[in-house]
Amino acid sequence: MAINYEQMMQSKTEGLEASYGDREVMLYALGVGFQRDPMNERELPFTYEKDLVVVPTFATVIPTGRPRAGAAAGSNPMSGINYLMVVHGEQRVTIHKPLPPAAEVVSDTRVLGVWDKGKDKGAIIVNERVIKEKSTGDKLATLVGTTFARGDGGFGGPKDGAPEPHQLPTRKPDLVHECDTRADQAFIYALSGDRNPLHRDPAVAKRAGFPKPILHGLCSFGTACRAVISTICDYDPKKITSFDVRFSSPVFPGETIVTEMWVDGEVVSYRSRLKERDVVVLNNGRCTIAK
Repeated sequence: MAINYEQMMQSKTEGLEASYGDREVMLYALGVGFQRDPMNERELPFTYEKDLVVVPTFATVIPTGRPRAGAAAGSNPMSGINYLMVVHGEQRVTIHKPLPPAAEVVSDTRVLGVWDKGKDKGAIIVNERVIKEKSTGDKLATLVGTTFARGDGGFGGPKDGAPEPHQLPTRKPDLVHECDTRADQAFIYALSGDRNPLHRDPAVAKRAGFPKPILHGLCSFGTACRAVISTICDYDPKKITSFDVRFSSPVFPGETIVTEMWVDGEVVSYRSRLKERDVVVLNNGRCTIAK
C-alpha cells in the first residue's frame, strides 16, 4: 500500500491523557546509565526520590496515553507504511518547562511533513508531539521525530524541504566523555516503554540481520544527554532547553559510548562514537543551554 500523502498530512490526535511518577523517572535514569557508581552522590538526585530531578530526554518515554472523554480519535499517521523497513532517523526534544518528577499530561500529535526521496530511496516522515501539563495547560516539551521509511518511496510527494542536519564544528572537540553501557541495559531500558523484542530476543535480532540484540536508539540518545549533564551542565538538568540528534548506527549493549562535545556559547554540538569499534552512532547532535 502506497503512502497517501494528503491523508497523512491531515493526521492528528488531540487530548491524549497519561501520567507518570517518580518510579518512571528513576527507572529511566537507571536505564540510561545514571548511578552506575552507587557512591556517586552527584547522581543521586536522578535516582533517589529525595530532591528528585528529571533527565530532559525522559520526555521521549512519557506515555502517549488515550484520548480524553469527548476528544476525537485521530487516524494512524503511519498507516500504509512497511514497518519492516522503518528506522528512527532523528529525534529533537525541546523543553519548555523543567519536567516535574510526577505529572498528569495531555498530548497532541500531528504530522509535520512527508518527503518522497524516490522509489528506491524511501520516504521521510516527520511527526510532532506536544506534551502539556494537565493541571496548568503549560507546555512541558515538544518532541519532533523523523522516521525513515526505506520501503515507501515513489508515492509522488514533495522531494525537497526535508529538515537539514545540524553541522558540527570542524575543530577538535572541546570535551570528550565516556559512558559505559551494561550488557543487560536494554532489558532495563525496555521497562520505560519500548518492549520491541529486537532489543532483547537473540532470535528476533538475528532475523533482523544483527548478530545479537541492539540497544534502543533512544537509550543511546539519553546516554549522550547524561554525558552533557555530567560535564557541561555540572549535573543540573534544568540547564538543557533542547536536545537533538541524528541516529547513525546501532550500539550493542556492553559497548562504551564516547561523546565528543563542542561548546559555542549557548549551543553544544555533539557526536557519539563507540570506543570498541570506532563507529559513529549519534551524529549532528545539537543541545542548547539556558543562559
